[in-house]
Amino acid sequence: MLKDLIGKYYFDGNYNCAETMIRAANEYYNLGLHDHDMIMMGVFGAGIQTGNTCGAVLSAASVLSMKYVEAKAHESADIKPVTQKLMRAFKERYGSTLCKDIKPQSFQPGIRCKKTIEDACDILEQVIAEYEAEKQ
Repeated sequence: MLKDLIGKYYFDGNYNCAETMIRAANEYYNLGLHDHDMIMMGVFGAGIQTGNTCGAVLSAASVLSMKYVEAKAHESADIKPVTQKLMRAFKERYGSTLCKDIKPQSFQPGIRCKKTIEDACDILEQVIAEYEAEKQ
């Protein structure tokens, strides 16, 4: 499971939520990203450093882009519906996709946003599995 990989990035590597998600997903889904490529996700932690959209959500959406966009998003028939499923699922779970709304529900001293990242992993895996099944 994707969430089984987050500990080594979140705790051992001391990466933020967005960095943890992209690094774990890169390993789990064999996305082919290099360390340098994943640095760009760092800014998305803590809701783009402002409490805005959750970094774990943004990284999960980025994973969908890596999986479903070949060259340009507007040329992909998959990216919009699968991303909409992701955002709906996250809103169903937390009532929001904003870090400032999610953090009070799941942040715990000592483990910080681990629960949110685990949920994002579960949601991402579920969305991909459901979307792939629908395409069959």
